Amino acid sequence: MRVFILAGEPSGDRLGGALMEGLRTLRPEAVFEGIGGPAMEAQGLRSRFPMSELSIMGLVEVLPKYFHLKRRIEETARAVLEMRPDVLITIDSPDFSLRVARRVKAASDIRTVHYVAPSVWAWRPGRADKMAKVIDHVLALLPFEPPYMERAGMECDFVGHPVVGEPQATLAEIAEFRAASGLGGAPLLLVLPGSRRGEVERLAPIFGAALKMFFHDNKDMRVVVPVVPHVADLVADHVAHWPGAPVLVDARGLQAELAASRKRAAFAAAELALAASGTVSLELAAAGTPMVIAYKLNWLTQKMAERLVKVDTVTLVNLVSETRVVPECLGPGCTPEAIAACLSDVRRAPHAQDQAMALTMERLGRGGEPPGLRAARAVLRRLRA
Repeated sequence: MRVFILAGEPSGDRLGGALMEGLRTLRPEAVFEGIGGPAMEAQGLRSRFPMSELSIMGLVEVLPKYFHLKRRIEETARAVLEMRPDVLITIDSPDFSLRVARRVKAASDIRTVHYVAPSVWAWRPGRADKMAKVIDHVLALLPFEPPYMERAGMECDFVGHPVVGEPQATLAEIAEFRAASGLGGAPLLLVLPGSRRGEVERLAPIFGAALKMFFHDNKDMRVVVPVVPHVADLVADHVAHWPGAPVLVDARGLQAELAASRKRAAFAAAELALAASGTVSLELAAAGTPMVIAYKLNWLTQKMAERLVKVDTVTLVNLVSETRVVPECLGPGCTPEAIAACLSDVRRAPHAQDQAMALTMERLGRGGEPPGLRAARAVLRRLRA
């Protein structure tokens, strides 16, 4: 079995790694080519170029890199056509993925699968109809998404979210992490300013200012900041001026299992978290860590989003649990004052989010077959049909 698979950012890389593992379980002879990061490379992929080149978000960020991205799209489409795989699997990053799929479909009958349904329930519902012209089958992470895709003419399977199958920290791991980081028994505030450079540059100064306000009445806490390698130096520069004697959880120089252990221990040990909007809210819910979500776009992208967004929350825990218990500081509301106030509120009522986080994990498939294996079964079942 020949598979061309591509992802454009860390969350997609984790999905791709789990899916590749599932496909190898069911079809050990599977051969992979494509683009991915550490999780996919751990399953045997040799990425055609660094995935970080595609980890760009927002109109303002994309424009300066437009011609380079266009060349990468053409290069990737040619590679797919040369391989002639049984299936092309694109993972999230629709601005890149779907342009590749469009070129492949225009020149061949190669089957196309897209992993992560576009959030048409939130904004730009017409995307599903456009996507149906180049995608045969969608793997959905959220249980309410298949009807939207099927109405547009695509096959769609809810396969659960990989976060529900990821291991959680043991007490021994938490103790080791605290000892190795010199944290003692201090209560921890986990801070996650994003995995893209643009996000970090926008959010880190706001987060830092918010922490200075929050720490005025919470001097007992320590700050822990997990970072992905390609923004580690940038994050380190920002957090050097934050209160709470920040500890970076940096995977560079560590063996993969130790790095993963330190990260999950940081999530589990934290009393509360401040995080950029995104999939990380589900990782926090899996660890049972109450959170505040904050995000700020560039001015132009923000104005466009205000006209297009159809939902009153962007946090997946709120959406999946059908609650609004996770506080959000978004757009013009992403201010140090608002963030500090929300952090104080969450610390005063630390269990207010417990039920919503547990329900989210249940609805996303916790306790069932691993989502990566479910996704692999769905790909193979539809491919045979």
